[in-house]
Amino acid sequence: MNKYEIIKKIEQIAPIDNAEPWDCVGFMVETAKSEVSKIMLCLTVTDDIIKQARQAGCDMIISHHPLFFVPNAWADIDIYSAHTNLDKATNGTTETLIKTLGFEIKNLGHEFLRFVDLTQEITVEDFSQKIKRISPKARLVNNKNKKTLNRIAFCAGSGSEFIKDAKIFGADALVTGDLKFHTALDSDIVVYDIGHFESEILVLPILRNLIGDAVFAQEKSPFSQII
Repeated sequence: MNKYEIIKKIEQIAPIDNAEPWDCVGFMVETAKSEVSKIMLCLTVTDDIIKQARQAGCDMIISHHPLFFVPNAWADIDIYSAHTNLDKATNGTTETLIKTLGFEIKNLGHEFLRFVDLTQEITVEDFSQKIKRISPKARLVNNKNKKTLNRIAFCAGSGSEFIKDAKIFGADALVTGDLKFHTALDSDIVVYDIGHFESEILVLPILRNLIGDAVFAQEKSPFSQII
């Protein structure tokens, strides 16, 4: 497989130019070879992911999260990352999250946010049950004790900074990850913190369908629940 042809398929839906200016996307490690034999998909490249890739005979890794530092020991394997450009993309992280929950998207043009307008309102309780199917440890903020939802905003990953934008666009709720205490305390709309990992891991099968044959890394959220 030609690695540049594979990357071209990703960049057709998630162009590098669409990434945020601060973001590090594209090749994190680019070896001299053009042909690769096996690809591993993951959210985040770690020492363990590198080990898994080598054990599986993979000579290329495609990740969602970029690297801002690359250990010398990883220099022999191609590593490519699609981050904020994939978050913004059609069928990217956020849209995949919405479709997994069984909703249709109404895109109001905000780069990261996507909106769902329900033809029939849903109770917060019923929507919470849908969320729990993909994120059993999800947290709910409902400062105004809202009972029903009509318009729901989504931002996979760390999107709590968009709570005010979601409200401006008429959303009753925002589904995202990485919610902080004071941000939650100040929210006028319902907010679901479903976890950074849980909100983004769903996109990996979409990438595999896009590029063809690939294997998934074995990875999980670093957070575990105290029992």
